[in-house]
Amino acid sequence: MDKILEAVVMSSYPASVKQGLVRRVLEAARQPLEREQCLALLALGARLYVGGADELQRRVGCQLLHVAGRHHPDVFAEFFSARRVLRLLQGAGPPGPRALACVQLGLQLLPEGPAADDVFALLRREVLRAVCERPGPAACAQVARLLARHPRCVPDGPHRLLFCQQLVRCLGRFRCPAEGEEGAVEFLEQAQQVSGLLAQLWRAQPAAILPCLKELFAVISGTEEEPPSSALASMVQHLPLELMDGVVRNLSNDDSVMDSQMLTAISRMIDWVSWPLGKNIDKWIIALLKGLAAVKKFSILIEVSLAKIEKVFSKLLYPIVRGAALSVLKYMLLTFQHSHEAFHLLLPHIPPMVASLLKEDSNSGSSCLEQLAELVHCMVFRFPGFPDLYEPVMEAIKDLHVPNEDRIKQLLGQNAWTSQKSELAGFYPRLMAKSDTGKIGLINLGNTCYVNSILQALFMASDFRHCVLRLTENNSQPLMTKLQWLFAFLEHSQRPAISPENFLSASWTPWFSPGTQQDCSEYLKYLLDRLHEEEKTGTRICQKLKQSSSPSPPEEPPGPSSTSVERMFGGKIVTRIRCLRCLNVSSREEAFTDLSLAFPPPEPCRSRRLGSVMLPAEGIGALEPPPPSLAQVHSRPGPQRQRKHCITGDVPPPVLDIEGLGPQGPGLQSSQEETVDKEEEAKEERGEGEVGQEKGEERTGELEKEKEVEEEKVEKEEEEKEKKEEKEDGSLGPGALRAAPSAEGSRSVLDLVNYFLSPERLTAENRYHCEPCASLQDAEKAVELSQGPRYLILTLLRFSFDLRTMRRRKILDDVAVPLLLRLPLAGGRAQAYDLCSVVVHSGVSSESGHYYCYAREGAARPAPLGAADRPEPEHQWYLFNDTRVSFSSFESVSNITSFFPKDTAYVLFYRQRPGEGPGEGPEAEPGSPRVRTEPALHKDLMEAISKDNILFLQEQEKEARSRAAYISTLPASPHWGRGFDEDKDEDEGPPGGCNPAGGNGGDFHRLVF
Repeated sequence: MDKILEAVVMSSYPASVKQGLVRRVLEAARQPLEREQCLALLALGARLYVGGADELQRRVGCQLLHVAGRHHPDVFAEFFSARRVLRLLQGAGPPGPRALACVQLGLQLLPEGPAADDVFALLRREVLRAVCERPGPAACAQVARLLARHPRCVPDGPHRLLFCQQLVRCLGRFRCPAEGEEGAVEFLEQAQQVSGLLAQLWRAQPAAILPCLKELFAVISGTEEEPPSSALASMVQHLPLELMDGVVRNLSNDDSVMDSQMLTAISRMIDWVSWPLGKNIDKWIIALLKGLAAVKKFSILIEVSLAKIEKVFSKLLYPIVRGAALSVLKYMLLTFQHSHEAFHLLLPHIPPMVASLLKEDSNSGSSCLEQLAELVHCMVFRFPGFPDLYEPVMEAIKDLHVPNEDRIKQLLGQNAWTSQKSELAGFYPRLMAKSDTGKIGLINLGNTCYVNSILQALFMASDFRHCVLRLTENNSQPLMTKLQWLFAFLEHSQRPAISPENFLSASWTPWFSPGTQQDCSEYLKYLLDRLHEEEKTGTRICQKLKQSSSPSPPEEPPGPSSTSVERMFGGKIVTRIRCLRCLNVSSREEAFTDLSLAFPPPEPCRSRRLGSVMLPAEGIGALEPPPPSLAQVHSRPGPQRQRKHCITGDVPPPVLDIEGLGPQGPGLQSSQEETVDKEEEAKEERGEGEVGQEKGEERTGELEKEKEVEEEKVEKEEEEKEKKEEKEDGSLGPGALRAAPSAEGSRSVLDLVNYFLSPERLTAENRYHCEPCASLQDAEKAVELSQGPRYLILTLLRFSFDLRTMRRRKILDDVAVPLLLRLPLAGGRAQAYDLCSVVVHSGVSSESGHYYCYAREGAARPAPLGAADRPEPEHQWYLFNDTRVSFSSFESVSNITSFFPKDTAYVLFYRQRPGEGPGEGPEAEPGSPRVRTEPALHKDLMEAISKDNILFLQEQEKEARSRAAYISTLPASPHWGRGFDEDKDEDEGPPGGCNPAGGNGGDFHRLVF
């Protein structure tokens, strides 16, 4: 019968014919058979079931075994002996899934008795041997099914723990054998079956869990070339969460675990985020990251975050793993607060991700979008000052919910490494390359962005830079010499960023508190004063030394020469006060290095742009600082320029309360926040011709009665002409003294300059002490510029102090900054100025926030014939943000406040067009703007730069070698999906926030200025 059945199955008859013949043989097999015939049918059934060439043969073999087992149990027990089972399992190599399935079928049909006991005892040994031989996913899953159906086959005693550990090893060797959806689903089911067996064994023997976890860590921290399978993630879902804290604590404090092992293990665990059927994977990953933070293993955290954050972000595309990926992403970003580098790695990927989630139009996608937008707002709040990078991201999420500030602070404070910030500064330096712009950044030494921004603006003022670089040795100007060294290295160093520490120490403003944010305008005034006084003192010393060394005294002492600060930044301003009783006019000329522009009060019914801030009626607006020290250098007694208070009328508009925003250092109150100038009041009482404190709101465009009608007509014509010119090029002309804003709901620099130059009426408490009248009289005060500086510095007085609420505020009005500014001078003249630098303040207080600088080369060239009224052709703009320097554009400068309401232009540098001012032609001095090459440096400075460049190259080579050796011990990261690795700049993104870690300064601090 067995021969007939085998011949039929192996024949070429149609399947229907074969099935009919097989059915007859099976019916005959149900009848009583001789022992030899039954054994022959069982042997045939086993051969067909295990080695059948097609599905029909395997099905016939299974049917034969079933019929024989049920109708001939004694013969089946004799056939399915331990020896037969051993022969099935011990073939060539590990047992196959069919042999294991045949054993499982035999166990179902095997009757209880001594023979069955022998088979189970054999299988307890053989399944352990089988898993030690690392069977494939199918065979291992068949073992799991066998043991789940027949628990008596599970190894017992000490072998059970070994068996569990070997199952973990088997999972680590799993590889998906087939491509396509069906193969992936089958692979996932096989992994789930094996991990399910482990869970069953752990429930029976909880003591086996920790040894299995140790085995798991050994597998994922190994250094094998082929990384372990992600199928290991399937066992994590079965781990009891109550063990998490203890396991993580023991692992992170285990001295025998090397950092490289921990880095490899956590990196591979993060890869498990892509495992679709895993539960609690994100919880274990986050717990392990928290454990590493607790033991201050920041190098591992930094490395794994930068290496894996893009891959985690890419998994947001897939709904089945989106929840776990988003949890891990949120934790990685919210803890990586010492630097913006991790967040900036994601910036190119956020807009396409948002577009994909919007297109998906699902509840899961919408929820992910809301959380992603919230996360982006948190990171932009934490790392302000990168408008060129953030603009496309903010555009992508503009229609999504914006969290309030309390929510942002709550999220940022949940898991931040705040207590370890100082230890992260300079920790684990990363290789960096010089910016593609060719420019060099400045390292943030801890809230020193206000210094860095001013220094970069001064450096980009090419005429001033050339003047500093031409400084000779032995010049008796120590601060200027330090600035020369700093500028020289900014120009010629090969480093991506340098530290201004030495220069900062030498130029430190005495009343500033170290480590706190300060007013960059106040620092600029102090720095220019120091440089000016130092040069004057040095010049006097040199003259005295020459006189003392000369055999005969000079015929006459040389006249005082102007300093570099005076030549570059010094201008003259004339203040005239006319008594309205006797018509006597007193005037005084002062020197200035910058003009502080107050904001004019808004018109009562004028509509305002959303987000702008003005003070309430009771408050005092942006106050003007005291005159700079240069203002007293060449002045004669007379009235001083008075403050203009920004006071609103009628109902006060909404006010932004800045109390509690961000870490505000104690800092000293800036000069802009002074409310009363006691000196001026004292002088006024002594009758020294000083004027009162406040400026009345009414405009005194009132003309004198003595003026002719013809002059009035001429003046009106000039006003109309100037208004037309302003629309074209942002110009100001003589007589254009209007204080109203240029457009409804917006302001411009022109409005602020007009308001500064507009006449004011001194009445009531502000009356003027007229000497001829010998009493206080109503008067009219007018200001005009008698001489424009080469570099015009304008400070927009945005910071104010509200006496009613006792809080500092910032005026957030968007101010249009023109490329070309035509400044009116005395005598009806006008001087053209081109914009060259804009220092931006990001934040709502002078004692917090961040400064960065837009700049272009500030060396102007003679304007083409007939082009005096047109803006200078666009030069390349750069964005200087501490260590980071990038290309930018004037469009970014113009739109900064539109995109980021708290980022406002604060200090403006304008360069006078050559040939229009006295002594400003190309031949005015050796440092002519026409000369574009950098000055030659003296020998010592050139040698120092050359040595440092060589040292830097050696440092980079050494760092690259050690880093390559370290990375070679780590597993190669798998491909993360198309689009996430393209155009990636590994060296881009040195940090620029206001914190001690800003600038990735660990590998730069060997060179300081």
